Amino acid sequence: MKKRLTRLLYETIQDCTASGLISPVALPPLVEVGLPKDASHGDYATNIAMILASRLKMHPRRIAEIIVSKLQLPEGILEKVEIAGPGFINFFVKDEVWRQLLKEIDEQGEHYGENELGGARKVQVEFVSANPTGPLHIGHARGAVVGDVIANILAASHYAVSREYYINDAGNQMHNLGRSVLLRYQELRGEQVEFPENCYQGEYIKDIARGIKQQEASGQLQKQEHDVSFYTTYAAEEILTGIKADLKDFGVVFDGYFSEKELYKNDAVLKLLDALEAKGFIYQIDGARWFKTTAFGDEKDRVVIRKNGEPTYFAADIAYHQHKYQRGFEKVIDIWGADHHGYIPRLQAAVQTLGYEKTSLQIVLVQLVNLLRDGNPVAMSTRSGEFVTMKEVVDEVGTDAARYNFLMRRSDSHLDFDLELAKRQSNENPVYYVQYAHARICSILAMAEEKGYEVPAFGDTDLGRLNLAEEMSLIKEISRFPEVVEGSAQTLEPHRLTFYLNDLAGIFHNYYNKCRVVSPDDELTKARLLLMKSVSTVIRNALRLLGVSAPEKM
Repeated sequence: MKKRLTRLLYETIQDCTASGLISPVALPPLVEVGLPKDASHGDYATNIAMILASRLKMHPRRIAEIIVSKLQLPEGILEKVEIAGPGFINFFVKDEVWRQLLKEIDEQGEHYGENELGGARKVQVEFVSANPTGPLHIGHARGAVVGDVIANILAASHYAVSREYYINDAGNQMHNLGRSVLLRYQELRGEQVEFPENCYQGEYIKDIARGIKQQEASGQLQKQEHDVSFYTTYAAEEILTGIKADLKDFGVVFDGYFSEKELYKNDAVLKLLDALEAKGFIYQIDGARWFKTTAFGDEKDRVVIRKNGEPTYFAADIAYHQHKYQRGFEKVIDIWGADHHGYIPRLQAAVQTLGYEKTSLQIVLVQLVNLLRDGNPVAMSTRSGEFVTMKEVVDEVGTDAARYNFLMRRSDSHLDFDLELAKRQSNENPVYYVQYAHARICSILAMAEEKGYEVPAFGDTDLGRLNLAEEMSLIKEISRFPEVVEGSAQTLEPHRLTFYLNDLAGIFHNYYNKCRVVSPDDELTKARLLLMKSVSTVIRNALRLLGVSAPEKM
């Protein structure tokens, strides 16, 4: 419906221009049609007249009058069109049209909500990508679910999606990891060691060292003098195995893991930098090599090779993103912590020097999480001496509650995560509120079956019996689900789904408290049962995109 109205408006404005009613004007890329804040103002509304007013040097209400006068209303679709306030154009869709949209839900079932936005284009979503130097913390958990749900939404929009985890397994932090485990291993052997502050302090380092010692004692590992590289490799593999297991328990599974070490094989990074230098994008000063990111809007140029000959993280990132594009991805999406905001311009510059459009790279920033317990801040240190781990949070509140609550705000906004609220079995808990709506509908359908009713086919139902305001609100809300999915895919904003589900659950619970679905009127009962089935389909489909279960009993 939204697409039809958008196209209608666009064509009408072009018609107004061609007929000389308004001066030729460059239309904005999108003619926005959205939901009015007040339902009494119609089903959809647009402020296009206000947008065009400054360009046309005309009063917006006069522009709205001209547009409405030329609108060729689709037969049988709109009840009326009104002009409101300074020039808003409000559209009122006929109730019967809304009821007929239930047919799409009935026919499409679990596929309802999908769209063709992606056109099978290849897109990669890279997220989490935490250094394999320790377990994932609560911040990683939010990034994990944001990335996973964005990938789900893009897949539902018919993109060919690949999820990837970039393993930062090269560089000094890995040497420090191996050195940390070696020192703890030496302690276990009774040696006196001084443990430096720049080594990893967590209890998990001691656990890895104990594992090495136990394997040696059992003969699984040959006892020999190992250098730091042995401990680095062993620890990284142990930690990455744990990370993969924790992510799987959280419902996050990657299509691939890419090792940073792969970038340095055959001097690939240096060869790429040489090629970019030959094109004039890199220059040398005092033994260091600099990338001309200022030519693309960055605030200053960036070092790619230090004076000591060591490449920077930026150098590896340039090579990594070249590798992504060479694998055929048309769109590349990176999920980063908000502290990397300043890194965006330099990577966008790199993408352009590689010959790709700036817009082909999209960065989604994920803000910090404030952990609470009944409204009170939780100390962020645990037995590890470093942070609250993702596993601890998921084990305490469960996967469903954790995933849903991490998506309750825009990803670039700070999030308060209350452990006790997330566990609460009440309407105060957003995920419970939504899941309970689905369970209630399943209970209604089961009770109806016991009384001899089956959910009828769409063509066997008199949908005209659904004439209560609450019923029309439900029908309109579930009919808008595909718009929500497509909008989430366009903006990479998964929180739109939780907002939508909270609203839908509220409308349903209000209806449930006012109306009996199974009534003495058989025809009314059949119509309401079909509506309930449609609502449950939408809730279930939306929860599946979020990676959250839709229980039938609670």
